[in-house]
Order: sequence, then structure tokens, then C-alpha cells
Amino acid sequence: MSFHSILVEPVVALIAGILILLQPNLLAYIVAIYLIVIGVFGMAPMFRG
Repeated sequence: MSFHSILVEPVVALIAGILILLQPNLLAYIVAIYLIVIGVFGMAPMFRG
């Protein structure tokens, strides 16, 4: 299994988003939602086949 750097960014964004949600305030929610959305869209081509 090869690990492509193109998959690192979405995974890091998802992890950062989830971690930020654990310590919430308004800015944290905005940043967390942005990071999660970027992570999901970045990983979407993996699931399309």
C-alpha cells in the first residue's frame, strides 16, 4: 500500500477539524467546519472509484 501525499492533506484537515471541535468557540466551529469540508472533498475521488 503506497501512501500518497495528496491524501495527507485531507486526512490532516479532518483530524484538525475534529480536534478543534473538541474545544469549541465560534471561530473554532468555523475553522473546524471548513477543515472537515476540505477533507471530505479531498478524499471524495478515492470513493468514486
